[in-house]
Amino acid sequence: MTENDQQYCSVEAIVTVDERGQMVLPKDFRSRTGIKPGDKFALVSFANDDQLCCISLIRVGKLGIMIKEILHPVIAQLGE
Repeated sequence: MTENDQQYCSVEAIVTVDERGQMVLPKDFRSRTGIKPGDKFALVSFANDDQLCCISLIRVGKLGIMIKEILHPVIAQLGE
């Protein structure tokens, strides 16, 4: 990891699920992160003892890159 490859986690906002099951990402967050109408995200959930503990949204365009980074070492080991 280089000096410019900073990764971090932070609480950006508290959102509420409405009666239709929808959540709104705050406008300032969307502006800062370049999220526009029509953008696609994969919804990934994490459970602990069968209880949902958190969810993550991953840009679909980055999903393939992330999967490749995760699977490449596994595939390389299979070839050994």
